[in-house]
Amino acid sequence: MRFQYKYLFSALALCEILVACGPTENSEKHFPSANYHYTDIDTSNMMVFGRVYVPAYSDIYQTDGTRRFSLTATLSIRNVGFTDTVYIYSIDYYDSHGKLLRKYAEKTLMLLPLESLEFVVEGKENKGGAGANFIVEWTAARQVHNPLIQTVMIGTEERQGISFCTDGVLTDYYEKPTIEF
Repeated sequence: MRFQYKYLFSALALCEILVACGPTENSEKHFPSANYHYTDIDTSNMMVFGRVYVPAYSDIYQTDGTRRFSLTATLSIRNVGFTDTVYIYSIDYYDSHGKLLRKYAEKTLMLLPLESLEFVVEGKENKGGAGANFIVEWTAARQVHNPLIQTVMIGTEERQGISFCTDGVLTDYYEKPTIEF
């Protein structure tokens, strides 16, 4: 009987460790970065505005095109500047048909020099499709380096795994003219 209790207590201890390491009820879904800097800054007063299209694949076709391979996508936004802050005021996720699926930025985010932000589309999400994408809109107080925006996709199924990344494409860039008297 003592022998069975030894294994029972070991199994219970292992279960307790696994539960303690798992996500908590207060974990923010879709936001793996813990230290986001939110701001109430008026972005209309900024001097530079950019919009970036970023391809994201929530799944890809395999074999004869009838099976789909689910992927987890991580949107990465990086401020490559050493001194200037970039403000991210819109992050929208669209499906293959251009339908808005999710808004990731409810408030403007400050991206400090050399800082990165990450946002996740879960592997179980099946609405985006092979043509899903993000539209990221950013601004800055003066001319800065464009942020580096990429999506990294990864998926595993049985013994097969796949990973790749896509780069964002700057679709719009606008600088307000300075008025001098």
